Order: sequence, then structure tokens, then C-alpha cells
Amino acid sequence: MNAPVRRRRVGVLGGSFNPPHLGHLVIASEAFYQLGLERVVFVPAADPPHKTVADATPAAVRVEMTRLAIAGDERFCVSTIELDRGLKYTVDTLRALAGEYPGAELVFIMGSDSLLQFEAWHEPQAILELCRLAVAVRAGDDERRLDAVAAGLGRRRALVLRTPLIAVSSTDLRSRVRMDMPLTYLVPRAVEEYVRRHDLYVVR
Repeated sequence: MNAPVRRRRVGVLGGSFNPPHLGHLVIASEAFYQLGLERVVFVPAADPPHKTVADATPAAVRVEMTRLAIAGDERFCVSTIELDRGLKYTVDTLRALAGEYPGAELVFIMGSDSLLQFEAWHEPQAILELCRLAVAVRAGDDERRLDAVAAGLGRRRALVLRTPLIAVSSTDLRSRVRMDMPLTYLVPRAVEEYVRRHDLYVVR
């Protein structure tokens, strides 16, 4: 008797990526490994519904930094689907990606702060019909509470990942630039060079 063929799994990691940093890359790498993903698609947000893009960093700039961040890693790719189609909500992005990866099981990778706010998202139940959630724990969050929230979404609809805690945030990195502090080892070198070359996040 032949073993059943498992559906291919594609991870989706959305965000402003302003700038992308090693925390994003570690989470994507761990999700790839722990969940047996075929690839992880980084999706820079066009117009995040829950927050504004700090410093009004243009979408094209954030896309380029994301491409630089993952360059050379064949497990990762960048999709500009939100920018190209003017998509705002995660549910619409997932519907569009389902069309680009027909037959694949989509896994939406999020931080634990997003899981705790998930019920307030636009069409949360529709999101769960389109994908599974993979949740990376952020420093200070209660893992038992996260496990309970994940279980409450339904059988195997959300999985809390155990990943290294990388206490890096884009907000802190932008502040470091303003204080003329280095980004070395916090972002890929190509991203730091791009930030410096284009004077990003500098108060004018």
C-alpha cells in the first residue's frame, strides 16, 4: 500500500520589514525546519491595517531591504503581491497566494503578540480556513497562555513554535540609527549598508 502524499507546505511571513533583521530570519528559518516547509515567502506590507509604517519608509525601499536580507538563501523568497494588487488584509493576501501556490498548505508565521490579538483581525475565521498559524514566542509572553489561545482556535489550526528568543525589533534598530549606533550583527550586512547609503531613519 502506497503511503499518502503529503501536501507541500509554504510559509508566509508578512511584516513592514522596516528594516528586516535577524529576528525575522531566525523565525523564518526555524519555521522552515520545524514544519517541513518547501519555502518561506516574505511579504512586505503595503498598508498595514493595524499600524502605520514608521518614518513613512517607501514600500519599494522595504522590499529592496527584504531582498537584500534573504539574498543567497534558497529557502526564502520575496513576494510583492500586496503592493502589486493593493491588498491590505491578511485574508486577502492569503487568498491571492493560494492562487499562486495551488494545492499547497499555507502556513502563516506570526509573532505571539499577533496571536493574542488575532480575534480582532479582519475575518479571522476565513484566515484559519486558508492556512495554519505558526506562532513565534516573543520575550516576556506566557507560553502556557499562548498554548491555550492556540488550542482555542481549533485542532491543529495554530502551533506555537519553540524558537530562539532574538530580542531585536525594527523600532529599536531605527532608534539606533538615529543615535549613530551600529546595526552590525543585528541585520544582515547588506541591509546595514543599504540603510547607511540611503540615510534611512536619520532625522533631517
